[in-house]
Amino acid sequence: MAFRFNFPLDENENHEPGARGKTDSRPRSPKRAEGSKQPADAPAGSSPRLGAGKQQDEVPSKKKCLKAAREHNIPDDLSKILEKKVTETVSGLCYVKMSAVEKMCLDGADGEGIVSQSVSAHSDLIPGVYEGGLKIWECTFDLIDYLAEADIQFTHKTVLDLGCGAGLLGIVALRGKAEKVHFQDYNSTVIDEITLPNVVANCVNNGSKVGSGGGRKSGKPPSKKARKAERLPDVLAQCRFFSGEWSEVSWLLLNSHKPFSKYDVILTSETIYNPDSYGALHDALAQLLGENGRVYLASKAYYFGVGGGIHLFEEFVKERKVFSTRIVKVIDEGLQRCIMEMAFKDSS
Repeated sequence: MAFRFNFPLDENENHEPGARGKTDSRPRSPKRAEGSKQPADAPAGSSPRLGAGKQQDEVPSKKKCLKAAREHNIPDDLSKILEKKVTETVSGLCYVKMSAVEKMCLDGADGEGIVSQSVSAHSDLIPGVYEGGLKIWECTFDLIDYLAEADIQFTHKTVLDLGCGAGLLGIVALRGKAEKVHFQDYNSTVIDEITLPNVVANCVNNGSKVGSGGGRKSGKPPSKKARKAERLPDVLAQCRFFSGEWSEVSWLLLNSHKPFSKYDVILTSETIYNPDSYGALHDALAQLLGENGRVYLASKAYYFGVGGGIHLFEEFVKERKVFSTRIVKVIDEGLQRCIMEMAFKDSS
């Protein structure tokens, strides 16, 4: 049964008032650039923060250095992953409290310095530095809804959560008994402090294992205390975690000495806000998707201030004649959002 999130995921987060381009009474979506993207945990009607009131496109255009890819190992002692983490639960999915992680990062746990830079720039998006993975963006839940409504099957499949952030899409695939799930985010801090803890919190043996159902119970406050992880569950052994730019991660996977098979399903949400990244995303999908695989992509129809959106990306894909595309769901509440399915043109 599909579910809808119309409430802040992190009620302690501060957002600047006075919206520009306000079009939606619901929390809006992602990696904030002017009037376009707000996280699912933003209060309705709040304004996206953009550094010192500057337009995103005022940043000088220059060739950016690609962020090297790396694989993150899963520590043997899982309890250390959840140590000092505050967790909450919604619709059977457990996630670490974002504001608590941000505070911890400001206290020195952030090797990349992305939180301090985000605070200094008054922005949740710094291209080439921080791509918004410390927030949970609204279209993630649109895609979770669609996967349930369309009864997308993950059993025995290999899945990539691309641009994973909190990793909720990959966790849904684990709940669906996927054979392997890989998680990728631009920032290593996001993988270490958000994604991996979320996966561990959903995999530990606490009576509500990955694979169990259960919707959000109204009136019941979310869990605030981190669970103690006592052992490495089999399901966690099916996961791998990567950080880095898409082309770099693709190269690492395709040239690694570790066995690698292309993905049956790639899930990605709110990753097409910046048209400058379309080439890298398209190439990564083309290189990593299996012959008969499917991509499920969730996006705003248009991202004000940065210029991307579902229709622009669809045109980009069509021009390259590699994938066929179809819009499988349109959400017209507030600013229009869409789910798009992609497959190779010659696939069955």
